[in-house]
Amino acid sequence: MTHVLKLGLPKGSLQDSTVSIFKKAGWNFVLSSRNHVPYCDDPEIDALLIRAQEMARYVEQGIFDAGITGKDWIVENGADVVEVCELVYAKASMRPVRWVLAVPEESDIQSVKDLEGKHISTEVVNITRRYLAEHGVQAEVEFSWGATEAKARLLSDAIVEVTETGSSLRANKLRIIDTVQESTTRLIANHGAYKDEWKRKKIDDMAQLLQSGIAASSRVGLKMNVTEDKLEAVMAILPAMKAPTVSQLYNGSGAALEVIVEERTVRQMIPDLIRAGATAIIEYPLNKVIE
Repeated sequence: MTHVLKLGLPKGSLQDSTVSIFKKAGWNFVLSSRNHVPYCDDPEIDALLIRAQEMARYVEQGIFDAGITGKDWIVENGADVVEVCELVYAKASMRPVRWVLAVPEESDIQSVKDLEGKHISTEVVNITRRYLAEHGVQAEVEFSWGATEAKARLLSDAIVEVTETGSSLRANKLRIIDTVQESTTRLIANHGAYKDEWKRKKIDDMAQLLQSGIAASSRVGLKMNVTEDKLEAVMAILPAMKAPTVSQLYNGSGAALEVIVEERTVRQMIPDLIRAGATAIIEYPLNKVIE
């Protein structure tokens, strides 16, 4: 019997970053701009590209066994799915996105309370209505089919829009009043599929490897040589996940060190290592980090 996992991949803003993370995890997808059915080098996976906004609903219905979408769209659709794991990556960064309440810079609106009786445009109607109810505010919430930022002056008093950095909102001269909801990417599964022994193992293995790929994205490996008299000084510079691996060099001429570090620290660390006496320093990328 041939086992197959029906997997939904998000089309649109998350598409490229998702394919990249899967590649690190060990799965290669070949996509065509005219085809919603990507080729996967794993014969046990049948994949289909679908908008992240719709993913949770299709997974709930069993059309997909598993899929990648945002926590925001699970909440917005009220979907009853298994949230297998959190995968902290977005379109442009490895951090959560935010749905924010924003108004034109010149607006008199200063807080959510000032929205009483006003008009709000957003793609997340249910999330926005729930947010308003939590603050005891009654306002008209209208679904936005796109270009939401452009509606803030002509068609709406405020918008609820997703952002990673806030730069697009600032470029459109919009001011953020509050965060309505934070969201991260999730691997989700259909309840029935997750009860199937083979599918559950396949999904859980995928979750572990995807998380290891994300963990590797912000880290690099460093190798270097150091003489015995410089070893302690070099070791003091290395903030490792675990103690650095130390191997003796031939004829006892020193030691070879290997360590995994945060990539953002390397630009300062390498000059410090050189000053401390490290030589033959090699930096290399990582595909997976299993902690």
